[in-house]
Amino acid sequence: NDSCFVQHSINLWIFPSAYILIFCLGLPVNCVALYAAYKQVKRKNELGVYLFNLTLADLLYILTLPFWIDFTVHKDDWRAGNTMCQICSFLTQTNLYASSVFLCCISFDRYLGVVHPLQMTRVRTMRAAILISCFVWASQSAFNLELLIESEVDKDTDRHILCYDIYPIEPWKAKLNYFRITFGFLIPLVLIVAFHCRIYNALRDNVATLQHEKRRAAQLMLGITVGFTVCFTPFHAMLLVRSIMEKNCDVANSIFIPYRLSVALVSLNCILDPILYCFVSELSRRDILLFTLRRSETRANEVSNNQIRNMSATIIL
Repeated sequence: NDSCFVQHSINLWIFPSAYILIFCLGLPVNCVALYAAYKQVKRKNELGVYLFNLTLADLLYILTLPFWIDFTVHKDDWRAGNTMCQICSFLTQTNLYASSVFLCCISFDRYLGVVHPLQMTRVRTMRAAILISCFVWASQSAFNLELLIESEVDKDTDRHILCYDIYPIEPWKAKLNYFRITFGFLIPLVLIVAFHCRIYNALRDNVATLQHEKRRAAQLMLGITVGFTVCFTPFHAMLLVRSIMEKNCDVANSIFIPYRLSVALVSLNCILDPILYCFVSELSRRDILLFTLRRSETRANEVSNNQIRNMSATIIL
């Protein structure tokens, strides 16, 4: 059966611009963040394991963006074939919710480090962080495996080839969305807020922590919570609306624009993550600065060597 025809003209100006911006900013930013997280892993810092996997999830999503850009430029007409649609859909959904869980893991690790620094040393180990990360990837991959099995393309009444999002929503995806909303958004949000509240209370009551450090920690935790809420809430609210109400083409058309805007908003999370988690760390900033300085020195030496060779050649001539 053909999918509904929906007004795709919004994609001509919002999504190519948004996705190109996210790709151009997100790719270099996350590559640098991946390097910073890798340096923390080499120092046997278990938090670095979660940061590395969070950045990897964001980076894998960013690598699918060229296909979604092409899709939206052509008014939601998928030209890369069903197999690539399945792969892009699988990577998009898997990495979206893997990043959500890793954000929760990072908050939990910081909570243990601040509130229970001595009692929970066995939990805050490299081995535990690696095992938890492997479980997150395995569970998210298994949960989204259906996307690699079922055909993810369909045609609407205007003969556009749609990828993943079919209008009205397919019943099995509607049921799946309830699980995603609960375990991929609501529970992580509640846990992140709870962990941050406990961390803030512990820092506030700690007389050894300086006032400006308390204020900086509070601002950072507020920024993380607000960033997660702003990026993820509209998208999951629209998923819920689609899953409950989208039974016919009239409803699909009426909520298409707000739903697509929420998709663009949740994509911004892959830029916010490295800024809020990796670049605020003094150690990470130092690693990035050292890497930049070394690269600059290497280039300067190469230029100097080239100049010497050119001068030698000129003298010989």
